[in-house]
Amino acid sequence: MLTNHNRIAHRKKIMIVFFGCVAVMLILLGRLLYLMVWRADHYAELATNLHERERSIKAARGRILDCNGTVLADNKTVCTISVIHNQIEEPEEVVRILCEELDLSEDYVKKRVEKYSSMERIKSNVDKEIGDRIREYDLAGVKVDEDYKRYYPYGELGSKVLGFTGGDNQGIIGLEVIYEEYLKGEAGTILTVTDAKGIEVEEAGERRIEPVAGNDLYISMDRNIQAYATQLATQAMAAKQADSVSISVMNPQNGEILAMVNVPEFDLNNPYELPEGTGEGISREEQQNLLNGIWRNGCINDTYEPGSTFKIITAAAGLEEGVVTTESTFSCPGFIVVDDRKIRCHKTAGHGAQNFVQATENSCNPVFVTVGLRLGVDNYYKYFEQFGLKRKTGIDLPGEAGTIMHRKEDMGNVQLATVSFGQSFQITPIQLLTTASSIINGGMRITPHFGVKAVGENGQVTKTFQYPVTEGIVSEKTSETMRGILEKVVSEGSGKNGAVEGFCIGGKTATSQTLPRGSGRYIASFVGFAPADDPQVIAIAIVNNPKGTYYGSQVAAPIVRQLFENILPYLGIMRYNQ
Repeated sequence: MLTNHNRIAHRKKIMIVFFGCVAVMLILLGRLLYLMVWRADHYAELATNLHERERSIKAARGRILDCNGTVLADNKTVCTISVIHNQIEEPEEVVRILCEELDLSEDYVKKRVEKYSSMERIKSNVDKEIGDRIREYDLAGVKVDEDYKRYYPYGELGSKVLGFTGGDNQGIIGLEVIYEEYLKGEAGTILTVTDAKGIEVEEAGERRIEPVAGNDLYISMDRNIQAYATQLATQAMAAKQADSVSISVMNPQNGEILAMVNVPEFDLNNPYELPEGTGEGISREEQQNLLNGIWRNGCINDTYEPGSTFKIITAAAGLEEGVVTTESTFSCPGFIVVDDRKIRCHKTAGHGAQNFVQATENSCNPVFVTVGLRLGVDNYYKYFEQFGLKRKTGIDLPGEAGTIMHRKEDMGNVQLATVSFGQSFQITPIQLLTTASSIINGGMRITPHFGVKAVGENGQVTKTFQYPVTEGIVSEKTSETMRGILEKVVSEGSGKNGAVEGFCIGGKTATSQTLPRGSGRYIASFVGFAPADDPQVIAIAIVNNPKGTYYGSQVAAPIVRQLFENILPYLGIMRYNQ
């Protein structure tokens, strides 16, 4: 028999269990209501996702256009062919048709058709005509999605500047990779509903999230100037049997590059094509090394000894520091002795008595050695850094090389002497062109560049690109004096072959020997600008290892002369007698 106390305790236990069950039921009911009402959309979306198959829609990549709006890089509509195993009804027919239309092996296609996966890609970058034909077969389980492939209307033109894209339409080299953020766009999506077996439910149709096209990139390159400079470089390379020829053309006032040529160029529409005659059976690594060489932009990726064109820098530093003036007089016996080393002038008989302007016209090494020694190591280094030669130019292209220079503490009189006339150190062509521009434009260190603006689909400018400018590189007085001296070099001195009738041209020639000395390999170059009193365009031509005559005055200066003869009127620069 239960006592009264035990009965009360028992009832309490029953009540606790009862209310506990009620509480659990209420919690479960509340949770159920929460899931069914407040979280209904979320779980409906999860359920839908379990039965949705997703296919990407590539965005149209932004075009690249020159300063006149000419399209240099465009898009071509192509197709991507894919198969979905669970949806294929006639696998043998699918294999047969895809093999025939896509020119693929039966084994290759069959493996992909039989593979259990949500979707298997058969081939990308298929011509739209072929893609449309496959679509007309109406094969169950075969998907034909339109895609984009980069297309370059002018083939090789500006290849090492523009760059190209890979199979995923992503930039690989050149401007294509630097401005990837603006050009790439945003991919879209096709969503189709499937049943438990993965077969599409036709009644459900499909949902599309449309892609967003990339921005168009407008650049400073002028297709006409680029094309003509390419023609001149190609002719020079053939005539002199040179290893390569490069030409760069820039506005020295703002750094906008109008042309940058490196011949031999390569076909942007077939960038992986190796030169004819390349040996078969070479390794993948060897192939890649060959391609890297073909794609290399010598104007920014490679350094060289500039030779006498670098006398522009030594002259400007000497004038700015006051160790030389235009009236300073010198005597050249054909050599100069520095410490225990005899450094010869290119005119072994010597130039005799001359002032500094005449010495620059004559490109006299002993005079520039004298100016360098007057400056001294500390001052020369100061100007080397002040002119920006220890920094990269910041050009909007990948892989810019830096200057290779003696360490200050390792630089003695002999090293200073050779640097003063452009030997025993190396810089890039774009660095020389930029520094020369800064000296003749009034003393502004500009940033060389191609990018001007990015423009969206609606024509609105989404980004105007700005570039650093450093003022006070040299004084306006030194800049004006240098313009006058370099005009004399062309009108009366060693740069006469760079003169253009009716225009005032300034410039400087160079002939430098490549390492090792005595190899018989030379680099001929010329820097020219116009008009000499108010420079609006500056150009550098470099001919690597010309055969026969190799002097810059006879090989490179005529290239810039021919270039200016054509582009100065085109740019609206008036002749001085008009």
